[in-house]
Amino acid sequence: MSGTPHPHPHARPYAVRTARPDDYDAIIAVVDDWWGRPASRDLTRVFLDHFFATSLIAEEPDGALAGFVVGFLSPSEPEYAYIHFTGVAPSLRGSGLGRDLYGRFFARARAEGRTVVKAITSPVNTPSIAFHKALGFTASEPVPDYDGSTLDRVVFRREL
Repeated sequence: MSGTPHPHPHARPYAVRTARPDDYDAIIAVVDDWWGRPASRDLTRVFLDHFFATSLIAEEPDGALAGFVVGFLSPSEPEYAYIHFTGVAPSLRGSGLGRDLYGRFFARARAEGRTVVKAITSPVNTPSIAFHKALGFTASEPVPDYDGSTLDRVVFRREL
């Protein structure tokens, strides 16, 4: 995907590329640590096996994972794109990397005729809620049992 990153003045350099199925292992190796809680169970290999072409990987010059967006264009709802999972290395939070990755995903979704991007998070994930709101998403009130019993979720929506 093309696009010039707009890094924060204190950001380290990174390169962004389209994901590959084998990126799954690098993501799973860090995601629980990056999120500060068990999160790997929410990202199964199927997402990188089947939606790698619409997902993004940011790497530091030494090849270390800097961030990622796992997202896809809805095959059932032609106006929607969906961001399933996102992560930025703790040392790069606030650098603009997450905003850059989302901007690149938005551009791809727009180019494919999508007009809305959706995502969800847990109501306790206040950093995610703040991040999405800062990027222009509207956030629902917590939806009880959204993902099953006791799995409440906040639903995000952003018009493109």
